[in-house]
Amino acid sequence: MSEARRPASLARRVLSVACLAIVLAAGAGPADANASLDPVRKVVPDLRMLGQGVMTWFGLRLYEAALWAPDDRLDWRRPFALDIRYARAFSGARLARASADEMKRLGMRDSARLARWQAEMAAVFPDVEAGDHITGLYRPGEGAEFFHNGQLAGRIDDPEFARTFFGIWLDPRTREPDLRADLLGAR
Repeated sequence: MSEARRPASLARRVLSVACLAIVLAAGAGPADANASLDPVRKVVPDLRMLGQGVMTWFGLRLYEAALWAPDDRLDWRRPFALDIRYARAFSGARLARASADEMKRLGMRDSARLARWQAEMAAVFPDVEAGDHITGLYRPGEGAEFFHNGQLAGRIDDPEFARTFFGIWLDPRTREPDLRADLLGAR
């Protein structure tokens, strides 16, 4: 092969691999989201996506989130689901710690309860890799169930925990108001 043809051939191979990666990634998203919601649909069969958004930190994509509910708006008196598809790896302990920090920032001042919640989250939240889903099911008056890639990871039976936890994304005082607006379908 001549020297002039080698770079063009390499460029074509790189382009082919990049295109394949894009096609595979695009095809994996919706199927993964639907599979991660299968167990939730057994509890709330008429789920519809209210909205979706992306969480970034200093330009780095952390996760994509989608809010699912049986109505065309969020109603805290009815079950709903928040599905998060991670763009990078995180330990379950780190997810629990970050969640507890946000709950505290939103006003949870009972340090003993917050420590208990963090320990419960650490026991329920798995370590995640890029592409993994954690789906939280809000169950009013009961608590929350968490699914990892469509499999039950655990539950926390505390209605106040559930309201506070989902408030991380849905409370008007959230750290990420644009993501909240996207999830609620307001933008």
